[in-house]
Amino acid sequence: MACSNCGTATISFAVPDDYQTDAPSEASVVTFCPHCLTLEPASERAAAASSDPEFARISDAFPTQPERAIPLALAIGLCSSLATNRTAIELLLREVERVGTDPLLVLDRLIADQSIEPAIDLERRRHQLEQLLY
Repeated sequence: MACSNCGTATISFAVPDDYQTDAPSEASVVTFCPHCLTLEPASERAAAASSDPEFARISDAFPTQPERAIPLALAIGLCSSLATNRTAIELLLREVERVGTDPLLVLDRLIADQSIEPAIDLERRRHQLEQLLY
């Protein structure tokens, strides 16, 4: 599937039940753009076509293990409306930390990655997320 924002081929993945309320439109399957970091609901077929999401396509800095990558991708996707999604973002980032990845370090590296052009001001959001977590 192509990203509706930039046209890049997206990464599709199934959203675990624990995170379903944090997905766009509470979708059970979403797509994540490795270029602009946009998260969108997808069809069930998209997940079937990609049972092993290629999170490595995003960046060397992005975790590849689903237990780390999925909550981080969902949190980034929710950052377009930090005020509305504050609690969900905080819980997702704490889960990323709990399973052994520093989400703020990943964001720093994504900001520095020249191949990524986030649809949101990721640098500004990173600062706001730091205030949320600490």
